[in-house]
Amino acid sequence: MQYALSIILGRALPDARDGLKPVHRRILYAMDGLSLSPGGSHRKCARVVGEVLGKYHPHGDTAVYDALVRLAQDFSTGTLLIDGHGNFGSIDNDPAAAMRYTECRLTRVASEALLQDVHLDTVDFMPNFDGNEMEPMVLPAKLPLLLLNGCAGIAVGMATNVPPHNLNELMDASIALTQSREEDSPPLADERLFDIVPAPDFPTGASILGTSDARKLYKTGNGGIVVRAITHVEQRSSSKSSSSSSKKNRNAIVITQLPYQVNKAALMEKIATLVNEKKMDGIADLRDESDRDGIRVVVELKRDAVATVVLNNLYKKTPLQSTFSGNFLAIMGEGTVPQRFTLRSALDCFLDFRFDTIRRKSSHQLQKVDNRAHIVDGLLLALESIDYVIDVIRKAKDQDTARKQLMMNQNKKSSSTNTNTSSLSKEQADAVLKLQLGQLTRLNKDKLLNERNTLQESKMQLQNLLTNDTATRHLMMEEFRQLKDKFGIPRRTTIQTTVDSNADISDKDLIRNSRSIIVVTRGGYIKRMPLKTFESQRRGTRGKKGGASSSNNENDNEVAHCFGCNDHDTLLMTTQTGIAYGLRAFQIPIASRTAKGVPIPSVLPVKVDNAITSVLPVSTFSKNDEYCVLATEHGWIKKTPLAAFEKITSRGLTIATLEEGDSLRWCQKCTDEDDILIGSTLGKATRFEAKNVRPTGRTSRGMRSMKLKNGDTLADMNILRGRRMGAMTTTTTTTTTTKEYLLAVTSNGYGKRIDTEEFRTQARGGSGVIAIKFKHNNNNEDKVSCLRIVQEDDEILVITSHGIIVRQKVKDIPCQKRSATGVMVQKVDVKGGDTISSVSIVPTYEETDDDDDENNDNNGDK
Repeated sequence: MQYALSIILGRALPDARDGLKPVHRRILYAMDGLSLSPGGSHRKCARVVGEVLGKYHPHGDTAVYDALVRLAQDFSTGTLLIDGHGNFGSIDNDPAAAMRYTECRLTRVASEALLQDVHLDTVDFMPNFDGNEMEPMVLPAKLPLLLLNGCAGIAVGMATNVPPHNLNELMDASIALTQSREEDSPPLADERLFDIVPAPDFPTGASILGTSDARKLYKTGNGGIVVRAITHVEQRSSSKSSSSSSKKNRNAIVITQLPYQVNKAALMEKIATLVNEKKMDGIADLRDESDRDGIRVVVELKRDAVATVVLNNLYKKTPLQSTFSGNFLAIMGEGTVPQRFTLRSALDCFLDFRFDTIRRKSSHQLQKVDNRAHIVDGLLLALESIDYVIDVIRKAKDQDTARKQLMMNQNKKSSSTNTNTSSLSKEQADAVLKLQLGQLTRLNKDKLLNERNTLQESKMQLQNLLTNDTATRHLMMEEFRQLKDKFGIPRRTTIQTTVDSNADISDKDLIRNSRSIIVVTRGGYIKRMPLKTFESQRRGTRGKKGGASSSNNENDNEVAHCFGCNDHDTLLMTTQTGIAYGLRAFQIPIASRTAKGVPIPSVLPVKVDNAITSVLPVSTFSKNDEYCVLATEHGWIKKTPLAAFEKITSRGLTIATLEEGDSLRWCQKCTDEDDILIGSTLGKATRFEAKNVRPTGRTSRGMRSMKLKNGDTLADMNILRGRRMGAMTTTTTTTTTTKEYLLAVTSNGYGKRIDTEEFRTQARGGSGVIAIKFKHNNNNEDKVSCLRIVQEDDEILVITSHGIIVRQKVKDIPCQKRSATGVMVQKVDVKGGDTISSVSIVPTYEETDDDDDENNDNNGDK
């Protein structure tokens, strides 16, 4: 217990009154004793350390020197108290030079705001460790140094970590709190105090995400503040020929300010390690271009990298974004009680201490004024009876006799001057005896009279400070304004008020929103492939392999769904039993064209016997007029608001109730302005308005969509966006119209385009009209596999059950009548049991500036 108290009170925790630990206080007091003033010369740090060790601090020299070095580091201390000369370390954690090489002196802040009044009886002194010296228990600080420079320390069973703050803000807060202590002033609310001091101000700059964390720290004394580095993106040109420079430019992330206490060298090492271990992509080079003008770390990106994604990864995986864990603990009261404090209590403690300091200083000065006034009165009295005084001094045999004669109350007339004399005090008699003959002139008497008047005014002012609390507070506020004008600097740490500091960087922020192809097999496997894997090909070609090459179970490789999406889209995956799951596209592992993928149960809690029958990519759920249309194999259809699925997760929820033997097959988005076009496997199709389908809840069964013959089932469902019979969509930038077509593809690889105007809008529940007729070759029975609404400028991906994928343009497929049989869209190995599985439209993509740069770079690389 004795050791614990010694560490807590004597070494680890700061005093709330002056904000200093004992070692810092002793260093500054020793330097003041050595007259290391701001206007003087520097002195070796070894001399200061020796003075501190020999007189005040009986501990190791390393501890004293390290504390001295910290007070001189501009990246560790917000307001420097020591002016260092030499190598005092760096932000790269380089150690300071040995104390025999470095030199130091006090700064103006330390001299004027901490030590100026230390000898004016403003604070108590105590004996040092051996009783031969006296040292101050606390320094008479004019600044709330505990908050200004912060402090960190670990004691026995307790620790403190206080961030630094801005001097201007602390002075404004001190003035506001002092004004609120007046009788007629309202109390200062916490919200107003937090507006004056919104957040810490770190010496390294950087930015703080929001103010909510800082306010929690200020209210409770405990909490974390998220600090993020200051960065910007530059375009750096290559050293190659100027003719291709526009294609060779690369983006670079430039870091100019780091979070507080972040080691720059360790940060760069961390980034390099992540890149070498393949845990971070998109970084081509890393350089440190820092100099005496400031920090500059350049992270050069690869040509296909998106700066925002790389930067989010740096924030997530490196100290480029860190949390300062604040813990407000200090020695409060009279320097004997460790206590947790808040922002208000820390400022109140400082203001109370400063109030008492001014009172003690005024009392000390008043005593000196009284003493001087007493001497001046004696001198004036002696000057009035100068002949008598001279006669007494001349006749006295020694100085003691003259002093006693002057102190005697004679009250008689001098025979030579005819004046009365009065006795003098010992102090007055000594002052008279020290007078020189040249000071007995009339001019000197006038000076003494002026001095007595000045002393009388000073006495009245000091007495007012001792008796009038308002006058003392006004003096405090005037001091604060002067300190702000003299030492205040603008805030270095910016505050990003538009950023939610409680929101962590999500996985979505770390992934680029690229275009991908998702493939789901009937065997329950799923994979994601970049769209650039498949280049556009001509109609009628065999295509590229998009599934596994071989498998013990052929059903594993049969493709059930193939579609394009963006990586940030939410995939609404529905099963045949009416259960829906939500999954981000980027959460599906990337695989090669010939890979099988991963089992669906590894990314979703789907039972093995419950197949995924539909996958709907959704970019946003915020549109109130959008619905989710579901259709079953037996022809049932239902419409549910899309917003009902916004909170869907990978745990799943029920979205439809099915009759026995039926299965949920399709899921699409629509509005009441759209039309729904449904086709059957026997080549029939019907079109009806979406508004004729009544919106129902998630668990309803729905209603009939069309009449089906025996053996017939639904083949596909499509949505005609905002279309009515005979209407066309006209672009705003051109005078041309964009027509929509129904692309019909059979299982044997035949297909055609049909003008959607050939399908008239009918009532829901009809039998439909012919959409396509079949070719019967080699006794192979054909049927409709897919129906898609396309435009002439679209590109499609046609995939077979064996995983063969062809990417081709829609305009290469001819437009025919409903009764035509179509042309060969893709060669299919019918004899080998291969069939067309699905047709997917290549998704459109809104490119950002970063993506434009990337496309230019890719074009330049080709």
